[in-house]
Amino acid sequence: MDRGTVGSAQSGRLLVEVREEGPSAVVTPAGELDHHTADLLREPLEDFLAKGFNRLVIDCSGLEFCDSTGLNVLLGARLKADAAGGGVHLAGMQPMVARVFEITGAEAVFTLHDSLEAALADDSG
Repeated sequence: MDRGTVGSAQSGRLLVEVREEGPSAVVTPAGELDHHTADLLREPLEDFLAKGFNRLVIDCSGLEFCDSTGLNVLLGARLKADAAGGGVHLAGMQPMVARVFEITGAEAVFTLHDSLEAALADDSG
């Protein structure tokens, strides 16, 4: 399996690590995803989509907080990935972050997985 780390970016409250793993782009945000940090996640997602990756796996296990701006970044990536024939898979959401998705109904438009391993093993879009 191709498992090289492509890079990372950090801004105080959010660290985003990215890598390619087989047909998937794996993006791992850790910390707080909000208005001030959303671009740190938006940019690598858009970069992967521009490179032709249409299957994005977001490892949410280290994400402690997500506001509406962060949710909109993920929704935007989902629309672009879907248009390219792929999808966005969210893995390992913590209860506080999962609650935001539940309250807004956004959980219905993403493929959710209990763990990163489960998301990578899922061979759907």
